Order: sequence, then C-alpha cells, then structure tokens
Amino acid sequence: MSRKWLIFIAIVIATFALDQSTKYWVFNNIDYRFGSIDVIPGFFELVHAQNPGALAGFLKNFEYRHYVFLSFTVFALGIVLQMVRELKPDDTFLPVTLSLIAGGALGNAWDRIDKGTVTDFLRVYTENETIAPLLRSWTGASEWPSFNVADMALVIGVGLFLFHYLFLEEPEGGTESDSTPSGADSRATAG
Repeated sequence: MSRKWLIFIAIVIATFALDQSTKYWVFNNIDYRFGSIDVIPGFFELVHAQNPGALAGFLKNFEYRHYVFLSFTVFALGIVLQMVRELKPDDTFLPVTLSLIAGGALGNAWDRIDKGTVTDFLRVYTENETIAPLLRSWTGASEWPSFNVADMALVIGVGLFLFHYLFLEEPEGGTESDSTPSGADSRATAG
C-alpha cells in the first residue's frame, strides 16, 4: 500500500473515532439542551445539541433531508476517493487534507444514519457588553452555531484544500521558462 493511502486511511479512522467518541461522551454526560460545562467562561462551553439539519439547522424541516445529506456524502466521498487515487504515491499534503474531509463527512453521516440527528457540542459565544450587541445587530446572535469534531475536520480540510490549490499547486505546463521553445533562446542571443 502506498504512502498516500496509509496517510489517508489512518487520518480518516482517527478523525471518525475522535468525532464519535466525543459525541458519545457528550451524549452520556451532558443533559440535552440544558446541560453545559464552562471551558472558558463567557466564550467557550460544552453543550448537548441534536441538529436535525446541516449548519445552523439548514433544511431541518425538509422531509427528505436525510436522503439529500446522505446522497451528498456518498457523492463527495466518491470524489475524494478518486482524487486520492490520482495523487502521486508519495504525496502527503493532499492525502491529509482529503482525509479530514472524508473523516468529517463520515462522522456526521454516521450520526444521521444512527439517530437521525447530528450531535453538536462545541459552543463559542460572547457575553462581552461591547461585542455581543454588535454581533446581535449584524447576525442576530452573539454566538456561533454549535458544532462538533467532524465539522472542524471538514472546515480545516476544505480550508487546506483551497490553500493548496490557490497557493501551492503549480500551474499546468510548468513555468514560463519551461514553455519557451528550446531554439528561441539561442536565436535571441545570436541576433
């Protein structure tokens, strides 16, 4: 098995395991909707939320949302696997990136299959008297919707993927000096 596949499979398994174990712990140790554990008072706490939709409850009332989410997950995983297959055997950056996306997608898909909702438990908010009213006037809330490890893996994976293609990917065909005909330089200097 090539290095890219070892990296990919190991990180997918680790991401999925971390996601599911943290959700299991929250499910069994924090009261649904009312329990919380302050980590950084006034900024970050652990909660227990069950999200029937996507980010911020998107499509939560759509009757066929599970089919939409699972179809999208299967499609996305197919694309990710094809991309890994096409990578060079010794590539390391993109297998890490794609494995975070796959692990996150599988973690949330497992929740939807298992119980029809996704367990979210990381809550970032503010009670700062200066910032909170400003955020409420701009966004309607002074907190980010609760999220989980799978969500973090997806966001980090997509961010790294975009970073790679915007800043690290070499353009097709190489550099300009590589595309210059071999005889052009000698003719230019001879004349």
